[in-house]
Amino acid sequence: MKLRILLVDDDEARAVALRQALDDSGFQTVGVVALKDDLVAKVRDLAADLIIVDMDSPSRDTLEDMRRITEDRPRPIVMFVDQSDEGAIAEAMKAGVSAYVIDGLNPARVKPILDVAIARFAEFQKLRAELDQMKMDLADRKVIERAKGAVMKSRGVDEPAAYRLIQKLAMDQNQRLVDVARTILALSQVLKP
Repeated sequence: MKLRILLVDDDEARAVALRQALDDSGFQTVGVVALKDDLVAKVRDLAADLIIVDMDSPSRDTLEDMRRITEDRPRPIVMFVDQSDEGAIAEAMKAGVSAYVIDGLNPARVKPILDVAIARFAEFQKLRAELDQMKMDLADRKVIERAKGAVMKSRGVDEPAAYRLIQKLAMDQNQRLVDVARTILALSQVLKP
């Protein structure tokens, strides 16, 4: 399956040259849009897998569009710019840009740059998923700890015994431990004097 690429460029001649380089490298260009267009809608409508932005210098509006695209449906974004500064680079990275190439576009370098951007994006998404899972695990652990406290208080048992009671209830009801813990906490709120 070919990677579906959306080009964002106000310079028609530059966009034609880039599109040709992408076609020669085996990519599929699904559209060429201008910076003034609603980029989030275009990305969604054209089902682009990757976005290439080719411009002279990144504007605050363009970086905000990249941020919105990343929030809406994350995907690799490659920016080719003719001139830049450290602030623009930092803002582009915060906005979700996977590769930021200064001194414009050299069609011969397109494929390796896209390969690196895709790999970097995939690694970032993997790290983000791991972080999200760790946050969920920590939140679940806090719920279980609070439920243990409620069981310890109501039953007058120690921590290991409270955990075993919750664990047994989860097994008996074929539910996840955290779901049983949430039920215990909800019931403990209702039964408070």
